[in-house]
Amino acid sequence: MNARLIAALAAAGTLPLSLPALAQDALKPEAAAKPAVAAPMPQVRTRDLAGTFGGQRVPYRATIADTILTDEAGKAEAVIVTTSYVKTPADPARPVFFLYNGGPGSGSVWLQMGAFGPKRVAIPSDARDDGAPPYPLLDNPDSLLDVADLVFIDPPGTGFSYLTPGTDPKKYLGLRQDGRAVADVIRRWINDNGRWSSPKFLGGESYGTSRAAMVVDELEGSTYNDVGLNGLILISTILDFAGREPTPGNEMAYVVTLPNMAAAAWYHGKAKAPSVEAIVAEARAFAIGPFASALLKGAELPAEERAAVRKEMSRLTGLSEEYLDQANLRVTDQRFYKELLRDRGLTIGRLDARYTGQDYDNAGETPDDDPSFYGIDAGYTAAINVWARENLGYKTDRLYQSIGSVGGQWDWSLGSGWGRQAYLNIAPLIGQAMRQNSGLRLFNAQGYFDFATPFFGAEYSLKRPGIPQERITWKYYDAGHMMYVRDEDRARLSADIRAFIRAR
Repeated sequence: MNARLIAALAAAGTLPLSLPALAQDALKPEAAAKPAVAAPMPQVRTRDLAGTFGGQRVPYRATIADTILTDEAGKAEAVIVTTSYVKTPADPARPVFFLYNGGPGSGSVWLQMGAFGPKRVAIPSDARDDGAPPYPLLDNPDSLLDVADLVFIDPPGTGFSYLTPGTDPKKYLGLRQDGRAVADVIRRWINDNGRWSSPKFLGGESYGTSRAAMVVDELEGSTYNDVGLNGLILISTILDFAGREPTPGNEMAYVVTLPNMAAAAWYHGKAKAPSVEAIVAEARAFAIGPFASALLKGAELPAEERAAVRKEMSRLTGLSEEYLDQANLRVTDQRFYKELLRDRGLTIGRLDARYTGQDYDNAGETPDDDPSFYGIDAGYTAAINVWARENLGYKTDRLYQSIGSVGGQWDWSLGSGWGRQAYLNIAPLIGQAMRQNSGLRLFNAQGYFDFATPFFGAEYSLKRPGIPQERITWKYYDAGHMMYVRDEDRARLSADIRAFIRAR
């Protein structure tokens, strides 16, 4: 039996169950040696397991497998690793949910080991550092396996996935290129597993939401290989990149982050309001109204209006009027992380403003690092290596790239027909897909304390003309970028997405 057929059978859940201990390895360990330049051998490992998810006992097959992408001549260019969890016996009528993280350069470890996989890593839920090992693997009752089969994808340069020697990175590292590669993997998984008629959902986190826009354009925009989707599930959305670049003259970057500043100030006791929802509502109205108007007036802003805006901004953000005046009402997120709790000798997190850290000294303009990232990264990295290598049996000498370096090589152009592309906004691709597919719905999840992908920025990008608003579901959580690190929000997020999938 050749390797490609073995891979297809394993992914489809049709390998014989008589193999020892139901822990069959589709290929011998030697197949996992360092890949040959010309033709790496695909590795497939399977385990038959069971767990309780959403209150239901679910038997499932876990498969970690290599998908090899080739050029026109058949030369291997990329090895993309997927980890799938399929209820047994396989049921083509069940929904299938394809997921990936962002970066670009981030492996799927975060969503897989933190939110929706059958196992999750145990780290503190209250914005404390994850500390030193061990980091236990726990059963994850919040996994979505009760309502959908799950396929986690690590695009090239993330996780264990890689480009083969001699492959031009420009063919894979970019908005369009990455979208095509992931769409190719999805089509092949659907075909190999006989899932063309299954309801299909596509989900990403952070840049993964941008990837979702590109992938849906590839899947639904192809005349001869169209793959219809039932839902897009976006977590911590970034589609309009102009709102993330606080360069001189770009006022929108200050507008979309101000509500985050208010939420962070409220959390740390620097602003007063009955709830985070209450202060966020005030900050939204102020940001899009008096604040935006003041910034757009520039040098013509009257002194009285400037003083009134400065006073309200101080009340909402917890920053002094003197500091706001010196910043010309334009406070970058990096400055805010350092300034908000300077009087306490603390900085706050970018991914999650609930986290605090201590810098080398208290005099700088920006933090030394992000406490909300170094507060969780060791636990997640340990978890994915234990699960993939020891539990699922994946054999490789490669290091798992939780956050790789491919972003520095990224091609951010959308291709011909988009002009100079100085303003990068890919939300219109989602609008086009929804207009052309009347059954396509969108779920958007945002954390109030996320500065990496501000919730007001997501609202701004998805509430533009051309995007059917009646098919968007908005949900908000009391944590940051990865809201599922907070136990209560992981349960809420799971319940919300479970309801979204069932509502099809």
